Amino acid sequence: MKTLLNIIWLIFAGLGLWFAYVIAGILLCIPIITIPFAVASFRIAGYALWPFGRTVVDKPGAGAGSWIGNVLWIVLAGWWLAIGHIVTAVPLFISIIGIPLGVANIKLIPVSLLPLGKEIVPSDVAFPTYERGPRP
Repeated sequence: MKTLLNIIWLIFAGLGLWFAYVIAGILLCIPIITIPFAVASFRIAGYALWPFGRTVVDKPGAGAGSWIGNVLWIVLAGWWLAIGHIVTAVPLFISIIGIPLGVANIKLIPVSLLPLGKEIVPSDVAFPTYERGPRP
């Protein structure tokens, strides 16, 4: 099911959001000091392209540096990308088939605003019973 959702996502939202994150990453590579933000943007671009079956968890050991970096990220690129998620979520919510995609789009907003100190992992790693289901 997650492959089907990812394919539908890729067509209706994924490519546009991926492109936005890649452009943000390229622009953030121009000043040398913002290259860590560009790396975060490229990492999220892959997640925005194929989100189902993966989740975002807190990175152990992330401290005050990631908090300060997230504040700068919001100013530089985060709020633009969050607006992009909202703009693409609204038309998805209008159609019946797009509701799960709209929900996924809304779930991407926190990582688009605060990407530093986060890690993207497969859902079955973060939630061990995700793939297996409940045990009998």
